[in-house]
Formats: sequence, C-alpha cells, structure tokens
Amino acid sequence: MSRIATVICAAVAVAAGGYWMTASNTNSVNPLVGSAIAQEADLDTSTIIEMVQGAEDAPVEIIEYASYTCPHCANFHQGAYKQLKKDFIDTGKVKFIYREVYFDRYGLWASMVARCAGPEKFFGITDLIYQGQSEWTQAGGPTEIVDELRKIGRLAGIDNDQLEACLQDGTRAQTLVAWYQENAERDDVTGTPSFVVNGKKVSNQSYEDFKQLIEDELGS
Repeated sequence: MSRIATVICAAVAVAAGGYWMTASNTNSVNPLVGSAIAQEADLDTSTIIEMVQGAEDAPVEIIEYASYTCPHCANFHQGAYKQLKKDFIDTGKVKFIYREVYFDRYGLWASMVARCAGPEKFFGITDLIYQGQSEWTQAGGPTEIVDELRKIGRLAGIDNDQLEACLQDGTRAQTLVAWYQENAERDDVTGTPSFVVNGKKVSNQSYEDFKQLIEDELGS
C-alpha cells in the first residue's frame, strides 16, 4: 500500500470516529462511531470550496499543498508567504490557492475549524493556526488538542454552536479527506509544503528562488 493510501485509510477512520463529540460531554472525542459512515455517505468533492486569494485572471497560478501540523508549512506562512502576498498576490500577478493535506487527524481537525466561517475568514484563521502551531499541537492528547483548536476558532469570532456543528460534521470530514486524496494523486503530492506553479510541480525553496520562478513565469 502506498504512503498516501495508508494516510487516507487512517484519515477516514479518524474522520468517521474522531470528530463526533459525545452528547454528554462535547469536550471529549467519541471513538465509537465506525468507519461505516464513510462507506455509506454520498461524498461529493465538488462541494468543497477552493480557498483562493488574488485576482482570478492573474497570469500566474500557485497552488500550495500544506498541512497545519507541518513545521515547514508554518515557517513558510510566517515568512515567505507574507512576502509573496505583498509582492505578487495583492498586486494581481498571482492567483494563490491553498489546499489542505491530511497526514494526521490533528491537521484534519484544524482544517474543519479553518473552514468553519467560510472563505472570508479562512486565511485569517489559517494564520492563527500556524502562529500557534507549536502550542496547540503539543497541548496533550486528542481532547486537549481539539480544545485548543476550539479556542482559535472562538478567537476568530466563531460562536460555540457553529464551531461544534463544524467539528461534528462527519460527512464533511469524509468529503475533505476524499477531496485531499483526489488532489494529492492528481498533483503527486507526497510531502508538504508542495507547490504547483502554472501546472508545474516545484519544491519548497527560498523566497528569492521562488520569486525568480514567478518572475520567469511573468516573463519579466
């Protein structure tokens, strides 16, 4: 079995069981919901919204594949990404698409929180998740980690009822995993962060090298 297939099998089991909270205690994770949910659900990956920044008709399209639990991704978003946004995204030269990668259940949980308030708040919540990555990923076991992610969601202005509805949406979790699988297989994503620039896969690199790559695509 390939690494991606192994990850998907694990993520499906987590999404089916690990996102449903017990009725008596919404702060605990219920491990009893079976993976049969994934088999029975009618998963339509076209319902997953692409998270996009920049001009729709920008001459350069960059797709980033990233995991919220990946330290290299956090470093990119706290550094090079901010410069990329200033130099190219905000100036209409780059259309930037962010796609989540699920190498573990915690990354999937973080994605459910980041997407909870829709595209308008997605990148702001993503920034908060990466800023606090070293804290929430080390908070303890699953219960403590999901509690820390709840705190980030509330900090971003998501009310408790909406946040719990997002975290308990097992079908959406399954659909996100299926969407990730489709993307990863199509673009040969095996690690994070990975980038696709105008259809060509490129490795993580320094901002100066990345900038030169974009300028080459722009013909400047």
